[in-house]
Amino acid sequence: MTTTVPAESPGPSVRRAVRADLLAVFRIEQASFPQPWPYSAFERFLSEPGFLVAEVGGPGPSGVVGYVVADTVPNHGQPLGHVKDLAVHPERRGGGIGTRLLQRALTVLDEQGVQSVKLEVRATNDRARSLYERFGFSHRRTIPNYYDDGEDALVLVR
Repeated sequence: MTTTVPAESPGPSVRRAVRADLLAVFRIEQASFPQPWPYSAFERFLSEPGFLVAEVGGPGPSGVVGYVVADTVPNHGQPLGHVKDLAVHPERRGGGIGTRLLQRALTVLDEQGVQSVKLEVRATNDRARSLYERFGFSHRRTIPNYYDDGEDALVLVR
């Protein structure tokens, strides 16, 4: 007698973003942030190896359910990684998608010779701060009134 074990739901697949992903990315951005990036901002980052999307199937929202935008900037002769934006569809949060996206983005940056990575996060965004701290990011400084609503940004560095 054989026993059938239900197949586990596979984790999200992560790949480089393509133009066809932009509308889904933009909708997630709008659902995630009080000051969403404009659609054109995502178009500008399409050529970046660190613009990644996560796709899932199954119940709930499927297809592109999260994204990360990361690139490099010159920094005293060494490239500095910059995680510019990361979001997961509100109905898909808490399932490890953000973790998977950040992990892959950091790998991409590492492959580009990055020694340090920075990001800015709202001071009140405890969930994001917790994710970043798990990846070794630590608070470097605070930028007062960084966001249009007057909230401070924390600059985290890894």
